[in-house]
Amino acid sequence: MRLSPHQKRFFYEEGYLVLRGVLPRVMVEAARQAINHSLGYEGMNKEDLPAFRSRSYCPEIQKDPLITALANRSPVFPIAESLMGEGNVQPVGAGQIALRFPAPPFTSPPEPHGHLDGLGTGINGLERGTYSRSFTALVVCYLAPVPEPYSGNFTVWPKSHRFFEQYFRENGHEVLANGMPRVELPEGPVQITGDAGDVVIAHHLLVHGAAPNASPNIRYAAIFRLRHRDCAQIGYEAYTDIWREWPGIREVIESA
Repeated sequence: MRLSPHQKRFFYEEGYLVLRGVLPRVMVEAARQAINHSLGYEGMNKEDLPAFRSRSYCPEIQKDPLITALANRSPVFPIAESLMGEGNVQPVGAGQIALRFPAPPFTSPPEPHGHLDGLGTGINGLERGTYSRSFTALVVCYLAPVPEPYSGNFTVWPKSHRFFEQYFRENGHEVLANGMPRVELPEGPVQITGDAGDVVIAHHLLVHGAAPNASPNIRYAAIFRLRHRDCAQIGYEAYTDIWREWPGIREVIESA
């Protein structure tokens, strides 16, 4: 599966793409069954919940082939190559099991809050005051329907990737050691609705988050962080040259 020039231009402008029905039903249901089996038989300790929310639920199945196949053995991989260049995308070794559980009944949900990945919080695997740029593209795979806003939706702040490219050119990416910059973004949040099998691909510098879940259902998703083969070598330079790892985007924009 390859993306059209229109889709690539949208990604350039907005920083994300929503792709409907990308994942085969059999793969989605196998992954969700593995997650539900883990929840029912492995369970969760309450003291582990903060780390699970920031890292991954069901950590014992993160590397299970039923999970990693969603990125490595589905249309997701050629789609990513369409953006990052054929042969440039490294297969994933694990996925993030990203669940969002319902809030208490009859409570009003707060507005979504966004962040950039890789900022140390002390519970996400990075110490406070540190930051890391370790991937190129964020891939969110919906494993169950998310039909309405405030259902734990993956949420994006369009155009924030290009905003932060300019911001870091002017202020330096070192400001991230102080945490998420408090700035006014170009646009407000977009809560992405969708069905099981839908996929969202986002630029690593796009502000994103999860909307509060005021629905009665668990939000099921698997998230993958895809790396360009030169990601480690390029490192922090991608904060101020945000299309360096995206030849599929550059070729469309430069030919316009």
